[in-house]
Amino acid sequence: MKLLLPPSETKRPGGEGAPLDLAALSLSALTPQRDEAINALVALAEDPARAQRILKLSERQVGEIDHNRALRSSPTMPAVDRYTGVLYDALDAASLFPASREWLGAHAWLHAAPFGPVGALDAIPSYRLAAGTSLPGIAPLKRHWSDAVRSAVEDEAPAFILDLRSEAYVGLGPLPDSVPSAYVRVVTEQGRALNHFNKKAKGTLTRALAEDRPPISTLADLLQWAHSRDIVLRAGDDTREVELVVPS
Repeated sequence: MKLLLPPSETKRPGGEGAPLDLAALSLSALTPQRDEAINALVALAEDPARAQRILKLSERQVGEIDHNRALRSSPTMPAVDRYTGVLYDALDAASLFPASREWLGAHAWLHAAPFGPVGALDAIPSYRLAAGTSLPGIAPLKRHWSDAVRSAVEDEAPAFILDLRSEAYVGLGPLPDSVPSAYVRVVTEQGRALNHFNKKAKGTLTRALAEDRPPISTLADLLQWAHSRDIVLRAGDDTREVELVVPS
């Protein structure tokens, strides 16, 4: 089983790891696309006014441009520790036991706009790039990533993928039909989609999986585990979707 998580716009600064090593990242087939995206971001950072406009940064956020300029030389930290925000606060990976962190490293990919999906424990620098950005110097991000990600995931051939990404990041890497998967929608007991509690529910679910480290290889396995944990997961109308129910 693999979890596929979205990134977060907010990130923890700094790090104690060596600079970015593309060869060490998971899904190594994506190295050419990663290299091109990084080159484009670094080049854009050389024109701060243009970068601010394209990245849609406020005056308070212009320091993010320096992070992009230093993408190849700045310190790194595990991706699951780099991201902050509602989902990652609920996951609280830093407080997990070592075995649970190791499970995340083996079973979770985090989908970053400049790197594609990376392993939860892969070392990445801080950056600023959203899924919907038109990055000068490369094709639109959707075109740049989608086929490459689909092919890399297919080559990895996981038994089952639980997709917790936002729809914007699904567009950057649609999953191949050959790989069994389920896309998670967070809903109320009545089936109404939730926005406010969406990220928290996904973070809590991810933490529970990391704590239990269940042997899941099918959707049926996942539903059985969730039932044992009193987590309400139910198959959606679409056979490739599952609803994560949050009490209203």
